[in-house]
Amino acid sequence: MSEIYLQLPAILLSLSLAVYLLLKQRSRLAACALAGALLTCAVVEVFDLLMVVSSGNLMVLKKGSLIAESWQPFWFLLFALTFARDRALRGLSWLSRILLVATLALPVFAVAASTERWFYSPDFSDERILFLVNHGYYFYIALMGGMVVALSHLERTLVALPRFDRLRIKLEMVGAGTIVVMLVIYYSQAFFYRSLDMNLVPVRSLVLALAVILIGVSRLRGGVVAGVRLSPSMAYRSLVLLGVSIYLVGLGLLGEGMRYLDVGMQRAIFLSIAVLGGLGVVLVFLSEKLRRRAKVLVHKHFYQHKYDYRKEWRRFTGHLSSACTIEDLQQGILSFYCDTFVCGVAALCLRDDDRGCYRFTAGYQIQTPRKVFENGSPFVSFLSGREWVFNIVDDNPEDPGEIVPFCKEHGFSLAVPLLFEESLEGFIFLGHPVNPDERLIYEDFDLMKMLARQATSTLLSLRLSAQLILAREMAAIGRVSAFVVHDLKNLASNLSMVTENARDFLQDPEFQEDMLQTLDGTAARMKDLIARLKNVAEHKDLNMGEADLFRVAEAAVRLAGEDQVTLCGGSVPVLLDSQEMEKVVQNLVLNAREAGGSSVLVEVGCDQTPFVRVSDQGCGMSEAFIRQRLFRPFQTTKAKGFGIGLYQCRNIVEAHGGRIEVESRVGEGSCFTVVLPGSKSVMSDE
Repeated sequence: MSEIYLQLPAILLSLSLAVYLLLKQRSRLAACALAGALLTCAVVEVFDLLMVVSSGNLMVLKKGSLIAESWQPFWFLLFALTFARDRALRGLSWLSRILLVATLALPVFAVAASTERWFYSPDFSDERILFLVNHGYYFYIALMGGMVVALSHLERTLVALPRFDRLRIKLEMVGAGTIVVMLVIYYSQAFFYRSLDMNLVPVRSLVLALAVILIGVSRLRGGVVAGVRLSPSMAYRSLVLLGVSIYLVGLGLLGEGMRYLDVGMQRAIFLSIAVLGGLGVVLVFLSEKLRRRAKVLVHKHFYQHKYDYRKEWRRFTGHLSSACTIEDLQQGILSFYCDTFVCGVAALCLRDDDRGCYRFTAGYQIQTPRKVFENGSPFVSFLSGREWVFNIVDDNPEDPGEIVPFCKEHGFSLAVPLLFEESLEGFIFLGHPVNPDERLIYEDFDLMKMLARQATSTLLSLRLSAQLILAREMAAIGRVSAFVVHDLKNLASNLSMVTENARDFLQDPEFQEDMLQTLDGTAARMKDLIARLKNVAEHKDLNMGEADLFRVAEAAVRLAGEDQVTLCGGSVPVLLDSQEMEKVVQNLVLNAREAGGSSVLVEVGCDQTPFVRVSDQGCGMSEAFIRQRLFRPFQTTKAKGFGIGLYQCRNIVEAHGGRIEVESRVGEGSCFTVVLPGSKSVMSDE
């Protein structure tokens, strides 16, 4: 009589929770289905308890238990199909509705059953075992199958829920799943042993009581969610599991049938069929054609959306990010299209701006076609300005030219336009689907167009990056040329000054000597310029040596022209590159003269550090110009200037470890001071 201490709590808990669900949450179909499932479990427990206590009415009590058991697949399956669903029964697929209606056949057979033809138990009071006749055997196999289907739907629901919702209802799902698993295990006795061992009833009662407690705790904590949507991939996985389950059940029925018919060499035949059947199942699930058909079946009959766009977008962007070259990118785009839509071949045709046409640049599983589509051709005009996937089987109102024979020749069936805003950048040709019976719908075309937008953006970005690299290379060449032209301009200015003065003083011996020095210096600087073009970079390679800063400034003034230039100061020994510093002072003097001042003052001295100061009374500069543009390359206020002189001067001075200070006001002139670090060795010698 120990069973009563386990069965009575299970009965009371099940009835209490069922009544609570019917009174408090009767508006929810899933709650009513769960209440029905718990009531049937409680009724079964009651009849099984009475069978153990009073075995005299065994067949009558088993009849009542049988009817209650027959309702369990219906209620549990209804609960699994409607739990956390927004539309409940209206959202069920036709296959789910057929399965649900099919479970109602079990109560009909249970009511019409004659228990004497289903069970027999000669020593039930001692063994508590019910042996099954054929009707009972097949009934409990169908009962177990219905519970397995309900369990698979519970698993799909739990996995499809978001993490937060999953945590809220995990106790209820675990409780309901525990009851179903226990019933499957209990009814599996019929499958394996053609009997029901009632000695397992106390264990079943204990599991039922614990599961009801879990469900009750979840419901009292408010663990109710709505709006779950199973992903097609999860449904496809469940379909695969269902297929494997059917295979295993088939093996069980085969073994039972061979034993019942007493077939010879049972083990050898069974193993052969099992191996060959398993191989067939593997080949079926590895068949791309059948897999595609299964996915289409799942979409058509179970889901509103064929693709998980977020997942496809993430896969596509990850696929493209692994490409290192534009060729890899093009192949990646085509391979992804073929993999997603299960097409045999694909080809990419892009616009060639230089030649004004569209030509094929890549092919996947096919040799790249040689056809060229001219701008304004019928097919290009058909695709331009519209997001329309061309399908050769459609009745196209516009004549796309000779495109249909071309597609048939190369095995193409679709053309996806690559649009950027309103501009047609190219198109992708796709081959025929692997599954010829698959009919493409609007969701396929929407995904094709979505992927085409991303592909177009990526292709254009890579093309613009290549053009930007080329532009930078050309800019670097232009920058070097600008520096060279600037130096040549200064040297040409020296030569022009010499030629102008030669007309008046060519016979003067002193002028001749000065002219030769100027020509020698100019030639030397031109040779140095050719040899040191690499020093256009920001960090100069200097030829440092001890020099007199006043003499350096004097030479620079002489090269720039001594007219209206006053040089003052004294000898200042420093460590520097004489030629580069002459270039700096010369450029500052030339800029001061071009500023329009009446005179230029060049002062050399040493306050705390050596300096050269060049000042004028010219047009001056604003503070904003000094702060934002003065030392930037290619920024100038002169009509014929290059805007790189001061930029080059600052680089040279900073390479010496010095700085250039600027003071200027608009209309009052400017003052540039080159401050150099003092050389400790030179200063100590002084």
